[in-house]
Amino acid sequence: MSHPHPELKAAPPLPEGGLRVVALGGLGEIGRNMTVFEHAGKLLIVDCGVLFPEETQPGVDVILPDFTSIRDRLDDIVAVVLTHGHEDHIGGVPYLLRERRDIPVVGSKLTLAFLEAKLKEHGIRPRTVRVRESDRRGFGPFDCEFVAVNHSIPDSLAVAIRTRAGMVLHTGDFKMDQFPLDDRITDLRAFARLGEEGVDLFLTDSTNAEVPGFTTSERELNPAIEQVMRTAPRRVIVSSFASHVHRIQQVLDAAHQHGRKVAFVGRSMVRNMGIARDLGYLKVPSGLVVSTKELEKLPDHKIALVCTGSQGEPMAALSRMANRDHMIRIGKDDTVLLASSLIPGNENAIYRVINGLTRWGAHVVHKGNAKVHVSGHASAGELVYCYNIVKPRNVMPVHGEWRHLRANGDLAIRTGVDPDRVVIAEDGVVVDLVDGRASVTGKVPAGNVYVDGMEVGGATEASLKDRLTLAAEGVVTVVAIVDADTGALAEAPDFLARGFVHDDATFEPVIPVIEKTLATAAEEGVGDARQLEQLVARAVANWAFRTHRRKPLIIPVIIDA
Repeated sequence: MSHPHPELKAAPPLPEGGLRVVALGGLGEIGRNMTVFEHAGKLLIVDCGVLFPEETQPGVDVILPDFTSIRDRLDDIVAVVLTHGHEDHIGGVPYLLRERRDIPVVGSKLTLAFLEAKLKEHGIRPRTVRVRESDRRGFGPFDCEFVAVNHSIPDSLAVAIRTRAGMVLHTGDFKMDQFPLDDRITDLRAFARLGEEGVDLFLTDSTNAEVPGFTTSERELNPAIEQVMRTAPRRVIVSSFASHVHRIQQVLDAAHQHGRKVAFVGRSMVRNMGIARDLGYLKVPSGLVVSTKELEKLPDHKIALVCTGSQGEPMAALSRMANRDHMIRIGKDDTVLLASSLIPGNENAIYRVINGLTRWGAHVVHKGNAKVHVSGHASAGELVYCYNIVKPRNVMPVHGEWRHLRANGDLAIRTGVDPDRVVIAEDGVVVDLVDGRASVTGKVPAGNVYVDGMEVGGATEASLKDRLTLAAEGVVTVVAIVDADTGALAEAPDFLARGFVHDDATFEPVIPVIEKTLATAAEEGVGDARQLEQLVARAVANWAFRTHRRKPLIIPVIIDA
């Protein structure tokens, strides 16, 4: 199994007739999926998503893939193909289209509908190309065939990309539910047919590669959801991803069966379910869905609410209910159903919400205590099936953290793929398919691009480090008036501290340290205010660490007297 090396250099030019594959996101993380294919001087992009920030990235709204390596080649992009409508696959498209408005965006009906609603908020009207399973379309030198796959959102697609260098099959996110709610199963017959033709490079979803066996069918959740609707003494509040149409369909059906009216809460939930309903993906019995206003007239045991916030997001409806910051007041004997997974890194936020809801007397039903969630991704058993059906010549696991990618690569090898032809890459690593062999040839820049309020790329690793320092260590501002002639303090410095343990006496011991630093600087002829500020900051920082074992952010201000 070939691993990337930190000492990789910039990749050489692509050999004539070769195919280059570069993931700019989605490898080594779960989110911001984006893969760039290069062939015959043109680029095809598959997916362009966002990653949601962790607690170590305060103030960041979302994280984008790094477009640096394609920025001077925007005119070479022939299309952006979207495999499905989840945020980690479409959320970055508005930011890419800001750089070139007329890139054709290719996707299925529901995916494009979700994207167009999102782009409307950015004031962008995209050039779209609508496709469905078994369609074949050419985009420059890339011939794309679309294959139905089953996932936790309807209308998901895998894409087979034929080029002169060979055929790539990219699964997108998928699983092999044999009894899906919409009866649209993953098209293994197409996978087998493509395998017969010859798949030179297979990019497969790694999210559940460590999970043995097969992913449970969505239909197996019906009893647990139905039981909650039947037995809950008061209101039922269901929290789910705003794009999980299948799960919400089950909730609607169970509510209808037990005589409960349903209201959607949260902007994205109302918007997406409206779209899914209009397009016929969400089948709503007449009279079932009402406005939150109409709910007030109904008795509690006839009410079900569907809202966002299943990952503990601070601004989403459920978190606000837990914090008593929402018009819907959670009360004793309300039942909250968390119909979703624990995304790695979100566990603390989710348990905080569960505890908040429980405190107000709610009964919380979640994955830990009931069968109310199944994954949208293929487990190891399903992945092995796919390897055996497709018989790929080269494999590149995608969509997962390191442990997932590695586990997926091991599965490929166990089905007989040559270990030298299993490429474990990370974001920015360049993989070239030349003469039927895939190998790592270099790397391109692929850092984190932070969206912070209205600004894209304004926040940097350094500024996030400052924010974490402010949070953990506090800040100390030192204002010193220095005699321009002697370089000595004209009067005692002022100290302004926030979040750093202090009273007025705390900083007295540091004054001699500052005086000594200024005296040394004067002897050495350093009179420039900026240099003096740096020297004073370093001296105060060293003192703070020696004395208090703290590393506050030091802001020095030197004023000439």
